Parts: sequence; structure tokens; C-alpha cells
Amino acid sequence: MQSTFTNIDEYIFLFSVEIQEKLQELRKAIHLQVPDLEEYIGYQMPAFRYKAKPLIYFAGYKKHIGFYPGSEGIRNFETDFKERKYKFSKGAVQFPINEDLPLDLITKILLFRVEEIEQKKS
Repeated sequence: MQSTFTNIDEYIFLFSVEIQEKLQELRKAIHLQVPDLEEYIGYQMPAFRYKAKPLIYFAGYKKHIGFYPGSEGIRNFETDFKERKYKFSKGAVQFPINEDLPLDLITKILLFRVEEIEQKKS
């Protein structure tokens, strides 16, 4: 895989059509929930900033979509991940390619992260 990308479109284009569709669906869902985000590439992954602060990262893999909401974003939703049988670590959760994206859970995580950033500003 290419090691440097200048934008999210370039990143997504490198994957199979099936994975491209999942990545585009996730990107769209993020923008629908949190308007006025800045897109960028961070750690060689698609990323979004909210009020100049990193909000979320995601990445495509052969069998899953990696979603990186930071350690608090993971810790706060561990019960949800366990219930849905998602693999997760202290900084990431894996959404299997062969399942629908959990847009309800993604929305909750995004809104949690927005609130986290808002709290830190005040």
C-alpha cells in the first residue's frame, strides 16, 4: 500500500470496491453527525478534526474497518463492543467487513468525542 496520501479520497481509492463502499459510508456518517469537520490524513489514516482537535481516525483492512476514537472513546463503550462481539483494544475497535457498519454506535461514539473536546475547551 502507498505510504503517503494527501487526502481521504486517495486513501479510499486503494481498496477493493467492497471496502471502498464501507469507508465512504463511514465517512458520510461522520459528516452527517458532526458538520464542519476538517478532513486530513493523520498517522497515514483518514482523520477528522473538530474545533482544531483530533476527533476520530479510521482505516481499511482486508477483513475489518478500524475505528480509532482514542482511549476514552473506547473505554466508555467497552460494554457495547462486548455485546456486539467486536474486537477492540485500548485505542481501537474493529468493525467486520462482512457486517453492516454499526451506525448507531458510531454516532454515540462521535457525540461522546465531540462532548469530550467541548469539555476540554471550557
